[in-house]
Amino acid sequence: MTYTTHADLGGQPGFGPVAPEPEGELFHADWEPRALALTLAMGATGSWNIDASRAVRETLPNYRDLSYYQIWFGALEQLMLQRGQVFADELASGQMQHPAAPVARVLQAANVPAVLAKGSATERPASAPARFAVGQAVRMHLGRVEHHTRLPDYVQGRRGTIEHIHGAHVFADANAQGLGEQPQWLYTVVFDEAELWGDDAPRQNLAVSVDAWESYLEPAA
Repeated sequence: MTYTTHADLGGQPGFGPVAPEPEGELFHADWEPRALALTLAMGATGSWNIDASRAVRETLPNYRDLSYYQIWFGALEQLMLQRGQVFADELASGQMQHPAAPVARVLQAANVPAVLAKGSATERPASAPARFAVGQAVRMHLGRVEHHTRLPDYVQGRRGTIEHIHGAHVFADANAQGLGEQPQWLYTVVFDEAELWGDDAPRQNLAVSVDAWESYLEPAA
């Protein structure tokens, strides 16, 4: 089956300008905080990892027609359906119809503030030295990726410069596929606007930074 992401919109024309919202405006409807709470509670059970949930979100066929929390809730339904934690008749009726599926962990209400404050670290011990150095020119991978990836399409094949090395982190591509964490070195790569958009695009004196795992990179010629 061909993997298709509907979320990689950076650099694509036809979507209009980005309209920033006011700081602190977190929700737009009364049901959205409940969708967030359900997603966090189920994520805390350990039934899937964050990268697997992102993969389901971005492959929702109506992704571009959904609001932010509609995407979260739609993905939650799919993740739970895949694992027998909810069934189609329950979603249709809004009522529990089957015995609850066991889960590895339960996030108790009293522990929510501490769990959210702690977060979930992704840095891991490195198994080998970093292949690239700060200031080195690199070229990004070019080619179709048949799985979830954090490599934006608009930087594929483009030449950039290593600006920062972040250590080894959980490799999202592998983690999303259930292949384990497979930590890799993570770099910030900076691109000149002309490299990304071409010399004919209006100049805004901008540089674009992308965090990229080592397997996304190769030395620039």
